[in-house]
Amino acid sequence: MLSYFRWVLFFVALFATLMGGALFLGHTLLNAPGPLDKTKNVVIPRGAGPVTMAKVLQEEGVIAHTRLFRIALMIDPAPKPIKAGEYEVPAHTSMRALVDLLQSGKVVQRRLTVPEGVTTAEVIELVRKTEALSGEITLDLKEGDLLPETYFYSRDDTRDGLLSRMKEAMEKTLDEAWRKRAPGLPLANRREALVLASIIEKETAIPAERARVSAVFINRLRRRMKLESDPTTIYGLTAGKAPLNRELTRVDLQSTSPYNTYFVAGLPPGPICNPGRASIVAATNPARDRSLYFVADGQGGHAFAMTLPEHNRNVARWREIQRERLEQSQSQPPAQQAPAPVRQ
Repeated sequence: MLSYFRWVLFFVALFATLMGGALFLGHTLLNAPGPLDKTKNVVIPRGAGPVTMAKVLQEEGVIAHTRLFRIALMIDPAPKPIKAGEYEVPAHTSMRALVDLLQSGKVVQRRLTVPEGVTTAEVIELVRKTEALSGEITLDLKEGDLLPETYFYSRDDTRDGLLSRMKEAMEKTLDEAWRKRAPGLPLANRREALVLASIIEKETAIPAERARVSAVFINRLRRRMKLESDPTTIYGLTAGKAPLNRELTRVDLQSTSPYNTYFVAGLPPGPICNPGRASIVAATNPARDRSLYFVADGQGGHAFAMTLPEHNRNVARWREIQRERLEQSQSQPPAQQAPAPVRQ
């Protein structure tokens, strides 16, 4: 009888030793540094099971043994489904840390920045060329529909989905700005506010000037004066599909395009670009300024005036700056000539 208990104790001790060794070995293998020598983005395809996932991870150099990965999934004390997507796997990630990462669903967040003042055609082309997105663009988008901002997205998000988010952001921003608009604006609705914001966006790139430029156009609208905006006239010539790449001519300013605000009174029939938040706020909350005119000041900004004589003096100064720059450029060797001013 004593001999029997000795054998039982022997096998119990052997089993405990083997189990302890197995647990120690498993713990060591699960927490050992992985073979990946540098951080790498890895894509787990949709619908992939443990076998497919293990194969992908091995091919990407993240794990050395596919069976160990599958075992790690089976023995996980708090198992969670692994979500498909693109993951950033740090160098030498252990098996345990890898499983935690894939179960977290923290896929790589990419970003796409849409600059303020670009046209809808330009945004569509930008989104079309973004390789990590999927699907064709099927939405019918108009000028001014999309809010310029930085948007985060994941691999294989659809192009239509990202553009829809831009459109929703514009609608939300415009609604909020219209609700908080200054009283007594000569704007019939939020659509007209968007049109004005697009003109402001194209007229100045200086944040501090936006509200003042807005005031000039609001003052002119109140007095039923023509807006006389170069950017609207340019849009009438190009439809926002390409830059004009030349100065406006006398013939351009006499065109009968509804966007030629030297010819037609009031706002043009639609936006001329996609304005940013700041320009939308400026359109609905102009500065308290009685200026009716502005022209380039030669230093990147604009000189404002309340009267035509004052404006004419500002124009004369700007023309003199232009002449001086032209003379300076002509006196330099061709390879060192200064570029001509892009816009007035």
